Amino acid sequence: MPGRDLSLLIDAARKAGKIAAHYWDRSPRKWDKPGGHGPVTEADIEIDRMLRDTLTAARPDYGWLSEETEDGTTRLGRGSTFIVDPIDGTRSFIAGERNFAHSLAVAADGQVQAGVVFLPMLDRLYIAERGRGATLNGVPIAASTTATEAAATLLATRHALDVAHWPGGVPPVRRSFRPSLAYRLALVAQGRFDGMVGFHGCWEWDIAAGSLIASEAGAHVTDRDGAALRFNNREPLLPGIIVASEMLHSALMARRGTQEGHARR
Repeated sequence: MPGRDLSLLIDAARKAGKIAAHYWDRSPRKWDKPGGHGPVTEADIEIDRMLRDTLTAARPDYGWLSEETEDGTTRLGRGSTFIVDPIDGTRSFIAGERNFAHSLAVAADGQVQAGVVFLPMLDRLYIAERGRGATLNGVPIAASTTATEAAATLLATRHALDVAHWPGGVPPVRRSFRPSLAYRLALVAQGRFDGMVGFHGCWEWDIAAGSLIASEAGAHVTDRDGAALRFNNREPLLPGIIVASEMLHSALMARRGTQEGHARR
């Protein structure tokens, strides 16, 4: 049985999916966020409002961090915090594509304790609790054990495989891509891809839930310099992400020229 927080997140994610389905492929109202932070739709805002009302009513002592809610410092003094992206992959949602996701997590003491990534139009519910493994639609999942770069397929943008990021040479991997960071992490957790890399900053709401799901499925998850991820930071922007089996991760870090685990403390 899922723990209380995970059950709460699952129920909320399914409610979010119903709202998204109502707007999906029906030309929802959209506009661009200030500062070049991408598009947002009326569906994002409605889902954000529902999630905030539902989750904080159930856990009034938890903090709140969401892509679509103005941030503050109150959450920093809370023991646990919800970290939420109402729609991860908004551009795909606007385009009528199915591979957008809802990403919901609870973090405490810098670590994600429970996470849900739900793709309502594909009916894929990825969940995890710390120390209890990860599942897809109730079936346990496991990350790839691929150890060599030549045999690996990574989820990454074209920019992530630019030579500037790899002092030791660009790894000889096959590249694939999905627009939602949360979905990329879930796909690695599922073992459908061998890993993922991203070298731009990652907002916590994009990767909180998916990073736990990938880790609980057996993948090695760090920032771009090999350091452990910590969440609910004052500035909720993490320095990239690298996810793969332990051996593949080490091979990628060697090409990055970074001593894993010691680059950033």
